[in-house]
Amino acid sequence: MDSLSNLSTLYPEIGIVIAAMALLMLGAFRSEEAGAAVNWLAILTLAGTAAMIGLSEAPSATLFGGSFIDDPFARFMKVLVLIGGAATLLMSFDYLRGAKILKFELPVLVLLSTAGMMMMISAGSLIALYLGLEMQSLALYVIAAFQRDSVKSSEAGLKYFVLGALSSGMLLYGASLVYGYTGSTEFSAIASAAVPPAEGARISVGLVFGLVFVMAGLAFKISAVPFHMWVPDVYEGSPTPVTAFFAAAPKIAAMALLMRTVFDAFPGIIPQWQSIVVFLAIASMVLGAFAAIGQTNIKRLMAYSSIGHIGYALVGLSAGTSEGIRGVLIYLAIYLVMTLGTFAAILSMRRADGMVEDIDQLSGLARTNLPMAAVLAALLFSLAGIPPLAGFWAKWYVFLPAIGAGYYELAVIGVIASVIGAYYYLRIVKIMFFDQAAVPFLPMGRLTKLVFGVSGLIVMLYVVYPGPLVSAAEAAARALY
Repeated sequence: MDSLSNLSTLYPEIGIVIAAMALLMLGAFRSEEAGAAVNWLAILTLAGTAAMIGLSEAPSATLFGGSFIDDPFARFMKVLVLIGGAATLLMSFDYLRGAKILKFELPVLVLLSTAGMMMMISAGSLIALYLGLEMQSLALYVIAAFQRDSVKSSEAGLKYFVLGALSSGMLLYGASLVYGYTGSTEFSAIASAAVPPAEGARISVGLVFGLVFVMAGLAFKISAVPFHMWVPDVYEGSPTPVTAFFAAAPKIAAMALLMRTVFDAFPGIIPQWQSIVVFLAIASMVLGAFAAIGQTNIKRLMAYSSIGHIGYALVGLSAGTSEGIRGVLIYLAIYLVMTLGTFAAILSMRRADGMVEDIDQLSGLARTNLPMAAVLAALLFSLAGIPPLAGFWAKWYVFLPAIGAGYYELAVIGVIASVIGAYYYLRIVKIMFFDQAAVPFLPMGRLTKLVFGVSGLIVMLYVVYPGPLVSAAEAAARALY
């Protein structure tokens, strides 16, 4: 199905953009009282779009000469991104009110960024890839610096912008090399050209260089080592709801784009990109395990934690098989839930004099708020990969395909990194349950409590009923591989 014969395929993206423009007009004309209303309408838009995509049974389709792809893989990843955006806005009300930044611009920018992510996920050409990536990134640069009276927030936005521009330049240079050596920007045409010309022949060096630069640009977006340098400062400096959004939705969209690119555009040179993915995975797991140990700021700790988790997800991708893709999809879904739950707890670290981010401020939380401490402990145990919580099964699903593909060393390094990384999660649990009680936090807001409680239940009860997620990931993996 090609060209413009079935524009219904684009209804989710069109709906998000139209909603963003309408909410922008609403906010512009009623700016004083529109913040909360626009936030709620944005949440309903994201949730409604997620439901529409998730319940869709339409066949796979392509538009614009193959530049836009709608298939089960795209739908699976779009639902995750939309859930991440809606949940982030839902649990941000109390923080935004307290910081006096409950303004209409934030949800509008989140909607526009989400539209860019959906374009990234469905990209079937290098041009569509870049358009989606920049639409996402331009909105993210702004919301990183959204708290204008904070020096840290302004610094975070500037750092993200400068380094993001660098990564875009690398990606564009790689895309130009790929175009030059294959004669096309469409993934299907690149796949036909990017194969060794004969048995035992070598692939073009220029094409491999192009692949390396494209993957370097995408590695920046997923914050894989050594392109992770922006993450700790941006996570710490951005407003906490924005940090939660960064840790969830954009990372998932960028991983989807990376998977779409390597499997749709370069399926004939799997060994070439596998070696890059293996390096990124090992470097990310090792740095994520060690660098977080000395952190005292919980947002910086979560930054290094997210780097490590991207490394684990890349372990599944390195297998280059359908089972590996399925493992990555399950891992990303569980990672999203764990991240949202943990950031709901971070958003609740509020006292009368404002937010606190020091890990030691969680001291004795079990004595002042046992339910919050218990659920947060479960989320941290899951992030550490301790059975039978969901995080353990997430790693199980990515390590097994790597072992099946012969990457035994990669799986061993992953297990060792998990053991080392467990230290900083368990340290927080020790502080909450065994240290002397600090000044209690303010009560958790109802909406934040909803996200926190649902995340905790999913993490703890996933082992009871994993079937729906596994089946959906299996169908999505078959569509891509």
